[in-house]
Amino acid sequence: MKHKDYCFRSRGDLNKRLQKRLLADDIRVRSIQSNIKKISSKQVEALSQTTTTQIPINSGVTMQTLNYIVTVTLGGRNMTVIVDTGSDLTWVQCQPCRLCYNQPEPLFNPSISPSFQTVACNSSACLSLESATGNSGLCGTNSQTCGYLVSYGDGSYTKGDLGQDHLVLGRTSVDNFVFGCGRNNRGLFGLASGLMGLGRSDLSLISQTSGVFGGVFSYCLPSTEAESSGSLIFGGDPSVFKNSTPISYTKMVPNPQLFSFYFLNLTGMTIGGVAVQDSSFGKSGFLIDSGTVITRLPPSIYKAVKAEFLKQFSGYPSVPGYSILDTCFDLSTYEEVNIPTIKVHFEGDAQMEVDVAGVFYFVKNDASQVCLALASLQYEGEIGIIGNFQQRNTRVIYDTKQSQVGFAKETCSFM
Repeated sequence: MKHKDYCFRSRGDLNKRLQKRLLADDIRVRSIQSNIKKISSKQVEALSQTTTTQIPINSGVTMQTLNYIVTVTLGGRNMTVIVDTGSDLTWVQCQPCRLCYNQPEPLFNPSISPSFQTVACNSSACLSLESATGNSGLCGTNSQTCGYLVSYGDGSYTKGDLGQDHLVLGRTSVDNFVFGCGRNNRGLFGLASGLMGLGRSDLSLISQTSGVFGGVFSYCLPSTEAESSGSLIFGGDPSVFKNSTPISYTKMVPNPQLFSFYFLNLTGMTIGGVAVQDSSFGKSGFLIDSGTVITRLPPSIYKAVKAEFLKQFSGYPSVPGYSILDTCFDLSTYEEVNIPTIKVHFEGDAQMEVDVAGVFYFVKNDASQVCLALASLQYEGEIGIIGNFQQRNTRVIYDTKQSQVGFAKETCSFM
């Protein structure tokens, strides 16, 4: 699994593009916070013998996104999609398309797939749209096909019809997989053909395949510079993992109003082995999200983490901030620096050690502007989010049946 930035050979325009994507990442976080507030204001499977399959996961830099991408086979066609644990509905751009953004792959054409079927308005899948997307199914008086709309706080959206088709993940086939056939799509999706929703609602890929994979999936995200791919694994067989440390598990925090998100109880952080002191730890759930790039901390926690980091990483010249990152250094004259370790602690003595590749964001290749890859939320009451940048080279296991998330160190590679 490669980060998309790895494949760029020309760096001249890349920094501008990456700055735009960090701003887009901030818009995504604002959108998540907005959706949480909306959902919170409302009242809103049996285990079987399971299998395990894995597919390569790569950096999306080649697709002009800082998220991670995988390739799946849908209706006999390969489609490259963004991996997102913060979304539920999987969708791809479809023909005929009224308004589509550019993508290098051909648009999915339902008319040439012998296994494609439309989804009816009175189906359970159509009725599940509201909990999965926040919008109920769109069924006109003259249409028997279930339409959908997913909109985002940054103005991005996808609109189209629900369909079902044959999906292949690695060596495992899934029949009658329900997805969105997007015919009107705009937004910050880079050049990907669509999005894979790995949330917890009934329409997510995880829920639809729970009878095959037991509601368990995991990933190991490689750094942008890595030459090897990481892996996205469906199923709970730990023998296929390559972790170098034992897996430590923490319970998911239940939230009936926000049931499709993955909430964890973050109880503390350590910098270079020193515990960060803040009374906010353990008082509210944090989201873990593969679709958010930079980890966001409540202002009080961020202030304490930043202070301890600067205390240990001292003597290096500071430079102006970059986009949402406000703690930056000029390390261009140093051949070697000692970077303090960062560990995130969760309820149940689980911990995630941030890989060295997830501590600093290199704005400039010559290291003249290198920033601490953490950012502050605007307000104390907002929900903290653990982004994909800090999850690099870590095996992250989501077990929806046991309601737990596991962490272990792993050098990401796909075999």
